[in-house]
Amino acid sequence: MALDNKLGITDSVELAKAEEKISKKRAIELFESGYLDTLEAGSFTSLVEIHKYLFDTIYEFAGKIRTVNIAKGHFRFAPVMYLEAALQNTEKMPQSTYDEIIEKYVEMNIAHPFREGNGRSTRIWLDLILKKELGQVVAWSRVDKEDFLLAMERSPIRDIEIKYILKQALTDKINDRDVYMKGIDHSYYYEGYSIYKTSDLL
Repeated sequence: MALDNKLGITDSVELAKAEEKISKKRAIELFESGYLDTLEAGSFTSLVEIHKYLFDTIYEFAGKIRTVNIAKGHFRFAPVMYLEAALQNTEKMPQSTYDEIIEKYVEMNIAHPFREGNGRSTRIWLDLILKKELGQVVAWSRVDKEDFLLAMERSPIRDIEIKYILKQALTDKINDRDVYMKGIDHSYYYEGYSIYKTSDLL
């Protein structure tokens, strides 16, 4: 059963294909329009804007805080009743050092504020913080999928792994189009979306 969507698609496989194609095109526009750089690094509002930009033409819930509890595997994300408080606390977290930024990212991932598309939006949000605070971004194409997913799964208890993995992939090519585009492809690949390449959608 497919998620309710603006496209009228009822088949989940067809919806996944359409979502990948449309939101990847939007991710390209987000970078090329310069809009991404106008957002306030580390604020929840900026994450809302990123999510809305990517998914607004597909889902009614784009940029809206979820109203249902969600889980992935054995991990349950922040319960709806505590979600607002979790988001406020995460937004207030410091972000002046690499460790602080990754800790903030881990907390935002635990919050998982949206019904769908959290990982993809939050990775763009993370890069925005790293770019503004440290003059670096993650070259996601250098981050192994299994290593990343396992480290993220363990990050609420032990964040040393995710800090190490992402640190190895940092680059100072913060405005490099190729780094961004490959990063989007890789970010989608983590979530099982790999039919379209950004280079084919340009």
